Amino acid sequence: MTFDLSIITANAGAIWNAFLVTIYTWLAGSMLGLIAGLFIAALMLFGGRPLQRLLRVFIELVRGTPFLVILFLVYYGGPSFGLRLGAITAGVLCIAGYSSVYFAEIFRSGFAAVPRGQLEAGECLGLGRLQLMWRVQLPQMLVLILPAIINMLTILCKETAVLSIITVPELTAVLTGIGTRTFTFIETLLVLCIAYLLLIEITSRVGRWLERRVGTYLQR
Repeated sequence: MTFDLSIITANAGAIWNAFLVTIYTWLAGSMLGLIAGLFIAALMLFGGRPLQRLLRVFIELVRGTPFLVILFLVYYGGPSFGLRLGAITAGVLCIAGYSSVYFAEIFRSGFAAVPRGQLEAGECLGLGRLQLMWRVQLPQMLVLILPAIINMLTILCKETAVLSIITVPELTAVLTGIGTRTFTFIETLLVLCIAYLLLIEITSRVGRWLERRVGTYLQR
C-alpha cells in the first residue's frame, strides 16, 4: 500500500482553513462554557433552594443528552421555534451549553474543597460572599480543578469532529470530503489523527505548565 500525500499538499489551503475553524469553535465554545459554568456554580452556591433545584434539573438534563442530539435540536429543530443560526454559531453555542454543566460541576467540587474554617475566618474579617469566592475560594481551588478542566478541554477538542454533521467546515468535514472525492481515505484520516493529536498534546503541555505556575504562585 502506497501513500499519496500529494493530495494533501494540493488541498493544503482548505485543510488549513478547516484547522482554524476547528480551533475557533473549540476555543470559543470552551471559553463560553467555562464562564457559564462558573456562573452556574456560583448560583448553585449562593442561590436559594428553588434556583438550586432548577439548575440541578438543567445540569442533569444536559448531562443526560448526547452532544449529537443537542446539535440536532439546536441547528435543525431551532427554526421550528424561530431560532435560525449559522452552522458555526450553532456549533459554538452547543459546545458552550454542553460543556457549561460539566464545568459547573468541576467548579462546584472546587468550591466544596476549600475548608469551611477559612470561609468563617473571611466572614469574621467582614468579607462578603462574592469577596470570599474571589479572594479565598477561587485562588485555592485552581490547583485542584486545573487537571479536570484540562481533561474536559481535551474532550471538547475531540467533540468538534461531531460538528461536521451540521455542515461546519472543520477538519473532519473537509478531510473526509477530500477523501470521498479522491478515494484517499488513509491519507486524509492520517492527517486528521495527527491534527487532533497535536491539539491535545499542546493542551496537555499547557495544562501541566499552568499547574506548575499556579502551584508556585500559591506557595509564595
